[in-house]
Amino acid sequence: MRHPDVGLDVRSEYADPNEGRSVYLTFDDGPHSVCTPDVLDVLAEYNAPATFFAIGVYASDRPELIRRIVAEGHEVANHTMSHPDLSGCEPDEVRNEILTASQTIRSVCPHASLRHIRAPYGVWTREVLTTSAMAGLVAVHWSVDPRDWSCPGVDTIVGTVMASVRPGAIVLLHDGCPPGELQRDDPRGPREQTVKALSRLIPAMRDRGFAIRPLPQPH
Repeated sequence: MRHPDVGLDVRSEYADPNEGRSVYLTFDDGPHSVCTPDVLDVLAEYNAPATFFAIGVYASDRPELIRRIVAEGHEVANHTMSHPDLSGCEPDEVRNEILTASQTIRSVCPHASLRHIRAPYGVWTREVLTTSAMAGLVAVHWSVDPRDWSCPGVDTIVGTVMASVRPGAIVLLHDGCPPGELQRDDPRGPREQTVKALSRLIPAMRDRGFAIRPLPQPH
């Protein structure tokens, strides 16, 4: 994943002196039929909010999960329709990926606020930013990445996050896999490590004095 070379147009953290030691949990590449419910169960157990950057084709296939995310007080955000590297797409493709994803999410859950977008692989271009702004979406990157998508082990995920987290941090985690990626034939789903790590991360961050909050409202 590459950090965007676009200056301040993309949010990598939300340091806010009025919010104290806030931390923001985000999940990419869902909803997944097994992993997303497991993540939601952990978030409910600890009463922690999160933002789910959903892939449009998955939202269409699993509308009940989009509705559950919103019903349980979390935010659904745009992660494009099919998760391409947008830097290799023509302008019309970029617009279609972003706008169709928003339309799909709203069609399955009209109550979804859809305030934010995250580019697949964290690759931002001026075309992506322009289209996102036209669609009323704030571009959100991350500041803490434990690379949980690579399944490095629960201890590694927890250790990486806890070593890097600071006030205003946006933590990147995953509740699914992009279309076309190899998914393990495992009834527990491809993000079992993430789910187990999350159940340790939330209390650990709170023990350190961090408050887990929703992403701020765009101004």
